[in-house]
Amino acid sequence: MITVSEALDHLFALAAPLGTERVALADAAGRVLAEPVVAARNQPPFAASAMDGYALKGVEADPEAMFKVIGESRAGVRFEGSVGPGQAVRIFTGAPVPVGADRVIIQEDVTRDGNLITLARKLDRGPYVRPAGTDFTIGDRVEAPRVLGPRDLALIAAMNAGAVTVTRQPSVALIATGDELVMPGEEPGPDQIIASNAFGLKAMFEAAGARARLLPIARDTAESLRAAFELAQGADLVVTIGGASVGDHDIVGPVAAELGMEQSFYKVAMRPGKPLMAGRMGDATLIGLPGNPVSSLVCGVIFILPMIRAMLGLGAAPAPRLSALLAEDLPENGPREHYMRAALDAGTIRPLPRQDSSLLTILHRADALLVRPANDGPRKTGESVDFVEI
Repeated sequence: MITVSEALDHLFALAAPLGTERVALADAAGRVLAEPVVAARNQPPFAASAMDGYALKGVEADPEAMFKVIGESRAGVRFEGSVGPGQAVRIFTGAPVPVGADRVIIQEDVTRDGNLITLARKLDRGPYVRPAGTDFTIGDRVEAPRVLGPRDLALIAAMNAGAVTVTRQPSVALIATGDELVMPGEEPGPDQIIASNAFGLKAMFEAAGARARLLPIARDTAESLRAAFELAQGADLVVTIGGASVGDHDIVGPVAAELGMEQSFYKVAMRPGKPLMAGRMGDATLIGLPGNPVSSLVCGVIFILPMIRAMLGLGAAPAPRLSALLAEDLPENGPREHYMRAALDAGTIRPLPRQDSSLLTILHRADALLVRPANDGPRKTGESVDFVEI
């Protein structure tokens, strides 16, 4: 068996970098920016008013001074002339400040009579003018790589980029294996269960930026598994669920080897998730997950999500770890790194009472995986421990 850290190193070595593609900005949410976006304009592109009011020369803005209104400037339609002594232009928020003006008097500080305005005795300080390029200037950049969210998209749109270069999404093919499985909604036989793992994994991978597809269940025959692998052609990552152990009916390893898989490792010193297998099969990486529901989902968090991030160009790094204070004593841990399903509460963490790797209800209640290092000694209430959010 190898350690979790060693397994991750092997997986990162298998994570072939993906190419890029151009997508419309409207379709770029959640995608990974692969090339920087460079501003092609200033924002604002002109000195703009920050308030509704009157634009005039600041040196003339004396209390109770009078001005003649010579025109109007509004958003999208500027005043084409210039402001001379004793003159003002009616202006609205976002409108270009006319040539010759450098201050906006807010409308609350002005009394108007026809084309004449009189400033108030007490004036707001102003100047309520946003200089050109206050927000960004030509050449400013949105750097890559980054996952594009709403704030990124708004800024890139303002920079006048209608399309962006993003990393291609990893294609993941999911193959559940086993004669005991039927799909949700089907009527199981007396000795069958519902195939649940692939649905949780599909959602997990797609939330991380991959495109995942569910293939038909592969039965416990070499012919059925070969057919499933044939359907997985074109995927960057093929994930099998179950059948990766060493029982008489665990045939993923032998069939994959027959099809040319170059095995990278098999078995990891962790719980849950010991019977984990990985290797290269053609142009794809193959990962064989354990069949127990909790084991497969925990392995998805610890191994496959970091691998997807690496494929997207976001760096090769383990799942982020945080720390919290133990809410109860823990006995010593055994020789395998243990990822305990746990609940968080106001900065403390408490392992849930049952840690059986088949119990989806316990995983459903969990907020985190409390990480116990291999051979970790007893821990006392109030000690700091690491965890991974789920």
